[in-house]
Amino acid sequence: MAEKTFTIKGDIVWSAGPTELAAVKDGYLVVVDGLVEGVFPELPAEYADVELIDKTGMLVMPGLVDAHVHAPQYAFRGTGLDLELLDWLNTYTFPEEAKYADLDYAERAYDIFVDDLKNSETCRAIVFGTLHVPATEMLMDKLDATGLKSYVGKVNMDRNGAPGLEEETRQSLADTEQWLADTRDRYENTKPILTPRFTPSCTDELMEGLGKLKAAQNVPLQSHLSENLSEIDWVAELCPWASCYGDTYLQTGQLAGPAKSIMAHCVYSTTNEVEILKGTGCYIALCPESNADLASGIAPVRMYFDLGMNLALGSDVAGGPHLSMFSAIAHTVSLSKLRWRCVDESLKPITIPEAIYIATVGGGSFFGKVGTFEPGFEADILVLDDSGIRSTVDLDTQHRLERFCYEANAGGRVDAKFVAGRQIF
Repeated sequence: MAEKTFTIKGDIVWSAGPTELAAVKDGYLVVVDGLVEGVFPELPAEYADVELIDKTGMLVMPGLVDAHVHAPQYAFRGTGLDLELLDWLNTYTFPEEAKYADLDYAERAYDIFVDDLKNSETCRAIVFGTLHVPATEMLMDKLDATGLKSYVGKVNMDRNGAPGLEEETRQSLADTEQWLADTRDRYENTKPILTPRFTPSCTDELMEGLGKLKAAQNVPLQSHLSENLSEIDWVAELCPWASCYGDTYLQTGQLAGPAKSIMAHCVYSTTNEVEILKGTGCYIALCPESNADLASGIAPVRMYFDLGMNLALGSDVAGGPHLSMFSAIAHTVSLSKLRWRCVDESLKPITIPEAIYIATVGGGSFFGKVGTFEPGFEADILVLDDSGIRSTVDLDTQHRLERFCYEANAGGRVDAKFVAGRQIF
């Protein structure tokens, strides 16, 4: 899967900015050594001898980023979604994740997850593993071999876990430090990310230790924040010293330094919490389907977007029932419309171009220059065949992509996928 120089011909569409799509019908996307050279209405003469991949009539767009997905939960996706978050964790999630102490079980489950992720529209992912180091390294091995780009986290939790799913604090920190040493330079495509599950599962001592590891080793960090009202109340009881939920991460050093941090959900972030997130440059991984399925609520995406905060989209499997990032885009729009109509009419709904921007450029920026077809960006590419979506209406390229977000599983298909210029399938 060496990086390649090639040209793709097709109906090319990408984010020209946060609020608009650009499109060139029957255009040429030129990739040189895995980087975008540009999009052209006619193929420049200097690329006439470059390999041409002819996808005439198909949509060509930047790859999608799943910024929050739980690999060990994939096995029970689509079940238990009549519960709220905390009951769902205790009834389904924790018992399932405890099984990953058994490497035979972990291998069977991760083979399914990794194969399905490889064949999805996701080009890059930020992934939760479990607290088990051997199983997490197995997951990293398998993801690296796909050619997808990913961050994978060994979960930390030393309180409020379940039988077989709780660590001793010092051992958790020691295991994490050793895991970082063993994995941070091992892979070409997969990197480690620190992963305190969430404040209720981590003592102050563990949180502070992870903050120090983040600073000392310049490693990114992921966790959950302000997803559910009961969870927020629980954090206030556990951490009376914090001004808000987000402050539990700030005061323990988990949002500091040049290494990026990303927090999933942020459905109920207070003004103080928003100031913390914006001030530290922390990313928010928005998970609309999970927030609806587990009755958590609807995040104020428009407010975050207009504030210029770092936003990405996540499937949040298995809170979200599947890996489809097109569905995440569609639900971002749909739920923002419900929030506007039912909660706060001062926050207008998110548009499809804005949601696509969040799912490509927004999430891509966590990885670097990723998510658009501007020159110099890594060439993550999806080729979409929408010919199976039956209609008598003749749509322009931008509206065909909008339709695909809603109809990807009803006649649309991903024809090809490239990550950093390498063809995955």
